[in-house]
Amino acid sequence: MNSSLRALASVFKLRIGFAIAVTAVAGAAVAPGPQLPAWKILVLALAVLGASAAAGAFNQYIERDLDARMSRTQNRPFVTGFYDPSGAFWPAGLALLLILSCGAAAVLVGPMAALHVFLGAFVYGVVYTLWLKRRTWLNIVIGGLAGSFAVLAGAAAVDPAPAAAPLLLALVLFLWTPPHFWSLAMARRDDYAAAGVPMLPVVKGDAAAARAILLHTIPLVALSLAPAWFGLGLPYLIAAATGGAVFLWYSIRLVRAPGPKAAMANFFASLLQLTLLLGGAILEFWT
Repeated sequence: MNSSLRALASVFKLRIGFAIAVTAVAGAAVAPGPQLPAWKILVLALAVLGASAAAGAFNQYIERDLDARMSRTQNRPFVTGFYDPSGAFWPAGLALLLILSCGAAAVLVGPMAALHVFLGAFVYGVVYTLWLKRRTWLNIVIGGLAGSFAVLAGAAAVDPAPAAAPLLLALVLFLWTPPHFWSLAMARRDDYAAAGVPMLPVVKGDAAAARAILLHTIPLVALSLAPAWFGLGLPYLIAAATGGAVFLWYSIRLVRAPGPKAAMANFFASLLQLTLLLGGAILEFWT
């Protein structure tokens, strides 16, 4: 039973899915308008989680050949044979999961929120996985839109009309994704090179990738503070400033000494920044 649960959590990328669901809740928290009732927040979070799970499993289904060549991913269920990728079960099941998730969002939360839930899954599953990942180092730059759509889904659940604070938070998520994944790609550069995935550190080298990470982190940190001028309070500003300062410091260290160890430290710094940023945004819901 434990192995089955671990396999399900792995194939559906539930850790990432939960993070994206929290991102959607943060989008709802910062949107101007009446607070959503708890049941709507739960439906929103579950819809985003379901759509993310469908896209994450589709990613593993499509990339099982790449995963087999990377030490970080060679134990994933489609690679080991724990799940059989042959036949129509997985494509049909994942399509059904996506339809149910978007349908629930459309009926219970709102059509615009459902559209953003779908677009987030589409960007990750189709645009990033099928169209870009094997072709260009820009893969994760454009693929970063997946997280932005989660913010917009949450905001649309409150009010379908766009507002400054959630739009800025969506832009912050868009800018956050490349330096986050480029840091991981630098730490695991040999893996990506062996799989033939053109991540930036593989294509341009560690030094160039480190500079690109810093050049993304600077506007990211600056923009992460901007929502405080559009209605968000002091808890958000403190959280954004603290997380941004940590991420910026580690990105500067990475430029000074690019390599796997500093890259992994920067990767964890990016996670800390995102956690503080989303936590500060969600605090707006209770203040």
